[in-house]
Amino acid sequence: MTEYWVSQGNKWCDFCKIYIANNPSSIRNHELGQRHKDNVAKRLDAMRKQNVAKEKEQKEAARALEQIESKAKRSYQKDMATFREARESNANALAQEDDSSIANDWEYDSTSGYYYSRSTGIHYDPNSGFYYSDAIGKWVTQEEAFAASQVSSDSKQKGSVLKSPFSVSEGAQVIEKKSAAKHQSGPPPGPVVSASLNPTRTSKCAPSSVAVNKRKRQDEKPKAVSKEEAAALKAREAAKKRVEEREKSLLGLYGSR
Repeated sequence: MTEYWVSQGNKWCDFCKIYIANNPSSIRNHELGQRHKDNVAKRLDAMRKQNVAKEKEQKEAARALEQIESKAKRSYQKDMATFREARESNANALAQEDDSSIANDWEYDSTSGYYYSRSTGIHYDPNSGFYYSDAIGKWVTQEEAFAASQVSSDSKQKGSVLKSPFSVSEGAQVIEKKSAAKHQSGPPPGPVVSASLNPTRTSKCAPSSVAVNKRKRQDEKPKAVSKEEAAALKAREAAKKRVEEREKSLLGLYGSR
C-alpha cells in the first residue's frame, strides 16, 4: 500500500503569541524554554494585580456606601430633632396664649383630636404640629396655613363686592330711565333715505340710469381711426360673433340645430 504524508499543523502558544510544531517534543522543548516561563510569570503577575485592584475598588465602594448611610442617618436625626422642637414650640404657644379672643377662637374636637379655628377655618394637630387649611388641602406649617386662609378670605371679599346684585328699586329706576329716554328721543330728525346714496353703483347687474343717460358734449369731435385700427376692430367683432355662434349650443340656452 502507498503511504500518504499528512501535515500535523502548528500549535498556538497563548503566552508567547507564536506558533510551534504540533508534536510532543517541540511542545515540551518550548514549555521548558526560558522565554515561555517568563511569559507565564508575567501573565500570572498581571492576573494577581487585577485581582488586587478589583478588591480595592470593592472596599472603596463599600466604604463610600457606609459614609453615605452615616451622613443620611445624622441628617435624619437632625431633622427629627428640629421637628420635635417645632412641635413643642407650637404646642407651648397654644397652651400659653393669654389673649381671650384668640383663646376662644380655637375649639378642641375630642372625636378627631384636632383644634379648630372658627375665624380662619384651620385645623391644628398637636401631635404632629402641622396645620390643615381647606384652601391648600394638605397639612402644612403655621405660616403657610395662615397665609393661604388670608388669601382665600381676601378673594371671597372681592368676589362678593363684584357680584353684589342691584336691589329691586334700583332696577326699576334704571328701566324707567331707559323707557323715558326712548319716548323723549322720538323718530330721528331729517328725511329718511331709502334709495342708494351712490347713483353710479349697479344693482342686480343693471346699469345705472345716470350712466345710461349720460349725455355727450355737443362740441366733442369723433376720434380719427386709421385703416389698421378699423381693420383690427372689424376682425375682433367677426371673431366675437364666431365664438358666440359656437357657444350657443354649449350653454343650453338655444335648441340644437
